[in-house]
Amino acid sequence: MQTDADTVQTEKYRIPFVERTGMRPLEKRDGYVNMLMPLAGNENHVGVMYMGAFTVLAEAAAATPAIDFLDKKRFFPIVKDIYVDFQKPAASDVSAEYQLDADMIATLQGDLERKGSAGYLAEFPLKDENGLTVAEARVTIKLLSHGFKK
Repeated sequence: MQTDADTVQTEKYRIPFVERTGMRPLEKRDGYVNMLMPLAGNENHVGVMYMGAFTVLAEAAAATPAIDFLDKKRFFPIVKDIYVDFQKPAASDVSAEYQLDADMIATLQGDLERKGSAGYLAEFPLKDENGLTVAEARVTIKLLSHGFKK
């Protein structure tokens, strides 16, 4: 049963800016996400995907698997750094897949319990609707407890 506290925690992960992009998961399961950034509404002045949309997609694809397993009352994710290497313009929707395997999730959860922090590096391609790589993403995600002190 969802409680008011659960709703408040879920609301923390809503970002109106991101919602306005129309980005959505095509598929989500434990530790895995395939996110889609639509071209419509995210084009630049020459009709290809705007650079910022690639970055938002990379951030979401990297962080979503962690958000899904975190106890949100105790922990939260942040992006420590992000790098998107653009390889060619995208004149279509763009997708990104990322997966944390069960062993990595267990390691991250163990680190969170012991140290109050954990982190991982997510590296993956961003692909156009034809499956061609249009960019490569490298995103460092840091997981922290709400009471974490450096």
